[in-house]
Amino acid sequence: MRYYLIAGETSGDLHGSNLMKHILFNDPSAEFRFWGGDLMASNGGTLVKHYKETAFMGITDILINISKILKNLKFCKADIEQYQPDALILIDYPGFNMRIASFAKAKGIKVHYYISPKVWAWNTKRTFKIKSDVDYLYSILPFEIDFFKPFGIIPDYIGNPLCDAISEYPFNPSFTKDNNIQKPIIALLPGSRMSELKHVLPIMLSIVNSYPEYEFIIAGANHISENEYQQYIGNMPVKLIRGKTYDVLKNSHAALVCSGTATLETALLNCPQVVCYKFSKISFAIGKMVIKVKYISLVNLIMNRVVVKELIQDELNTQNIQKELNKIISGKMRNKQLEDFIQLSEKVGKPGASERAAKLIVERCSLK
Repeated sequence: MRYYLIAGETSGDLHGSNLMKHILFNDPSAEFRFWGGDLMASNGGTLVKHYKETAFMGITDILINISKILKNLKFCKADIEQYQPDALILIDYPGFNMRIASFAKAKGIKVHYYISPKVWAWNTKRTFKIKSDVDYLYSILPFEIDFFKPFGIIPDYIGNPLCDAISEYPFNPSFTKDNNIQKPIIALLPGSRMSELKHVLPIMLSIVNSYPEYEFIIAGANHISENEYQQYIGNMPVKLIRGKTYDVLKNSHAALVCSGTATLETALLNCPQVVCYKFSKISFAIGKMVIKVKYISLVNLIMNRVVVKELIQDELNTQNIQKELNKIISGKMRNKQLEDFIQLSEKVGKPGASERAAKLIVERCSLK
């Protein structure tokens, strides 16, 4: 069967890759055409567009690139219609993917939404579009099941694919030795978008010289060049290691993490953290009006209480980072986070999300 997948950012590439692998197991003759990245490409098929060309974040970033986004939408619709897949698999990335879902539904193409849009955070009206345009919804967050029920939507809760990614990752037992690391590590995860790098990384780096007893390592994204990071690092005593985030976190004593999927990854890898986020002023002002949740980190959202400290916008400054980092380097707060991470892991569930989703998708395609 023919599968068309759309992932628009780093996390989508990771989850899409694992999903494709399990689709191939259940359907060895599977053909893939997809928007994603290098991880998805490792499963074969045709990469139509890399996520480094499509990952836009915040109102300002979207407005600046609106012409490019509209061209991408037009091209994507034509490409899907020409390919005529047995299944369209949308992976998160709702601003783009919900528009594609409407198009595909009208063309009679079955729409599978893997990693449901976070409509519980903002734009609840989009839930009605999910009901009308999405044939099958696959949820990875336990609280989403109760959220969707009043709208007459019954998602398949498959567990969280991050558990798969972590359980299958080939950790390097010689990581610290191979990278000549002599001190305890504080990891910096500044996000995978250029706008996040611009707003978040300089503030993270502002504390480096206050902690000479630690090794600071930026867990960099492969699709962002070394030069992009280096313009912020300058002559600071900071290592950049790209494409090895799980190894970095596994060996870290603590981490500063840009809000997003990485907050949950960090917790599942038992690394105490401070969550950091900063938008442009325009994006933040609009976000305050539309975002409906109490927390921005997945860790706090899943636990429905404050487990990790969130420093957002003006709260994200050198003084506050130092204050919160000191709490998780040692003492009661560190121990409390580690205890809470055990409960979090139990809530999220066991590995196998990608396998369960793939099996359902292949079975449902076979019923056509």
